[in-house]
Amino acid sequence: MAKINFTVPSDYSKTCRLDSYIAGLPGGMNRSKLKTGVKSITINGKAQKISYKVKPGDNILIEWEDSVPEDIIAQPIPLEIIYEDKNVCVINKPQGMVTHPASGNWENTLVNGLLYHWGRENIKGIKEGSISQQLVKRRPGIVHRLDKDTSGIIITAKNRDSEEYLQKQFQNHKFLVKEYICICCGIPPKKHDTITTQIIRDPRDRKIFKAVTASNEGKIAVSEYQCISTYGNYSLMRVRIKTGRTHQIRVHMKFINCPILGDPLYGKKDKQFPDATLMLHSRMLKIFIPDNKEKQMFKTSTPERFLKVEQKLKRMFPKCVL
Repeated sequence: MAKINFTVPSDYSKTCRLDSYIAGLPGGMNRSKLKTGVKSITINGKAQKISYKVKPGDNILIEWEDSVPEDIIAQPIPLEIIYEDKNVCVINKPQGMVTHPASGNWENTLVNGLLYHWGRENIKGIKEGSISQQLVKRRPGIVHRLDKDTSGIIITAKNRDSEEYLQKQFQNHKFLVKEYICICCGIPPKKHDTITTQIIRDPRDRKIFKAVTASNEGKIAVSEYQCISTYGNYSLMRVRIKTGRTHQIRVHMKFINCPILGDPLYGKKDKQFPDATLMLHSRMLKIFIPDNKEKQMFKTSTPERFLKVEQKLKRMFPKCVL
């Protein structure tokens, strides 16, 4: 769901309805979209209607559901292909790329790039069912995903049989190995351990999640971590996930008081690295692929953003091992 949040200037002196005020802003939303697509309007913390008369200093939050575009288009986006055959394509996804089209990101996603790379036509509009059901049908070959700001290995299927074959393994993680690296703010309680919790939506903010124990709520999540080394109050970690929950590693690292450096949702801005982006990378995937009897291993090199942070940490602190 897309949103806009702004404050009316304190010197605003006109008398104007909210819909007219929004329509007059640079890049503003037209009245038709305000009437049909808006899910909620909150002004100064209270729900309001589009007929509300805008006042100086008003803090306005509007959330709306983007309409699904007619086509998902093929785009010539550079992709770092690690491995490809007639059944699968393994990509090193860059940080900042969305995996598949969704509200607010209908273009420049991995799916748009794959359509072009595979020489396929645009995906025509599908109008049956809810928006979420329509979108599922517009994600060819996607059997798992990475957050936009998480980089690294992602495997995609090039035909329906391969998609089903891979999906079965992702439904039960004991058939595959997914390994990540991350740089965290804080020192873990142990050098290596298994984190087992339930993961639920945070009741104070439905867009994020939290780890809880001794609860029947949510879904079980299991992560194994190993602290490779520490530098001052920073830790370089290797994490293998046994389940595939949304934001799982980010939530679990916060749970052990080691939020990932550069995480805007679960961490805090770091004084030493104020410009750091999310330091989480999918480093290795070991999985069975069609027409291969042995499990295949795919790896990536350490991203440049990790190397730069590590270089600075080595200059600032001595390396230690728990």
